[in-house]
Amino acid sequence: MGRYVVRRLLQMIPVFIGSTLLIFLMVNVMGDPIAGLCGDKQCDAATSAQLKKEFGLDKPVWQQYLTYMGHVFTGDFGTAFNGQKVTELMATAFPVTIRLTIVAILIEIVIGITLGVITGLKRGRPVDTSVLLLTLVVISIPTFVTGLLLQLLLGVEWGWIKPSVSTDATFGELLVPGLVLASVSLAYVTRLTRTSIAENRRSDYVRTAVAKGLPRQRVIVRHLLRNSLIPVVTFIGTDIGALMGGAIVTERIFNIHGVGYQLYQGILRQNTQTVVGFVTVLVLVFLVANLLVDLLYAVLDPRIRYA
Repeated sequence: MGRYVVRRLLQMIPVFIGSTLLIFLMVNVMGDPIAGLCGDKQCDAATSAQLKKEFGLDKPVWQQYLTYMGHVFTGDFGTAFNGQKVTELMATAFPVTIRLTIVAILIEIVIGITLGVITGLKRGRPVDTSVLLLTLVVISIPTFVTGLLLQLLLGVEWGWIKPSVSTDATFGELLVPGLVLASVSLAYVTRLTRTSIAENRRSDYVRTAVAKGLPRQRVIVRHLLRNSLIPVVTFIGTDIGALMGGAIVTERIFNIHGVGYQLYQGILRQNTQTVVGFVTVLVLVFLVANLLVDLLYAVLDPRIRYA
């Protein structure tokens, strides 16, 4: 296990470098960030040259990348064009998005897996057909439509929630935004769990457990569910980074000042330091989540061993 973890950590290094390099190159071709600093008026040549020198934009892109990565390994993600440290923006944005992601993941796990188990055990029955149709509808509706509809009904028409989340962004306020963020993934988790349960239900080890006279609940939980959750855990693990990075629409709808909000502002203002800094951390989150998912396989299935 220890050697496997070390090998995976070493494999993460070139992936991290390649991902950040690609992001850095893509962000740097978005446009001229100096033009965004001057507002509607065009910067004069002297001011533009001074700003480029101040932010290191007068150097070749490869040199900018090496300088940036050197600072990243010391915990310095640069300074936004408004003079604020990117780490300060992260300190305020990431806790909010982490809470939102936790709510979304819990909704996926509790509701998605529960519905998947029920429909997998009752495949072909009315409840199975109803849930499949419901998940298909959820997948078909864009997230911004779901978010605006729930905001209008629950927040404006019925007054059950506040239309906009406060700056504190407590877990209670994030329940509806978390549901919106998790809606599509929730539908996929339900369908994936259903398919996996239905397939493994016909396996020899399940029939053997039933033939031994084991209680139905123990057969489902200890034998059927543990093996069926492996593809589901894989999806949820990779979905963590996607939820954190893909919360732009949800955070804009509910006025949540998290990672998605800061990324939107950074892209809008062509603030390369902010965008690259936040995406760099998201890459790390994605890599660590995938490593934890791989290690969790052995917990779900004791037959899995790491060389």
